[in-house]
Amino acid sequence: MAKYLVSFPGPAMQVPKEEFAAVGEASHAVIREAKKAGVYVFGGGIDEDVAPVMVAADGTVTNETYPQTREFNGGFCVLELPSREAAVHWAAKIAKSCRCSQELREFQYDPES
Repeated sequence: MAKYLVSFPGPAMQVPKEEFAAVGEASHAVIREAKKAGVYVFGGGIDEDVAPVMVAADGTVTNETYPQTREFNGGFCVLELPSREAAVHWAAKIAKSCRCSQELREFQYDPES
């Protein structure tokens, strides 16, 4: 079984304020379904109120990011699934609940993970 990252950037989810609670419940329902199916690994939303930092090999911490991840925000989940087709199926469920398209990426196989 492979692990898949299903994610979206925060600005992609353009939901009217009065519908946000319904979208939250719909997306939580899909996550509960994934947990019940035994395919859920981990997920969550990036807390945009907490600034990212870079941590070097010597433990030095600096207030910066990699240039390509400055805008890393939104939500994600990791699912463990038997096929890419199954991953597309789950990504579509998440897209429907969140009301925005989801990016799907497959993790490289690592026997230690």
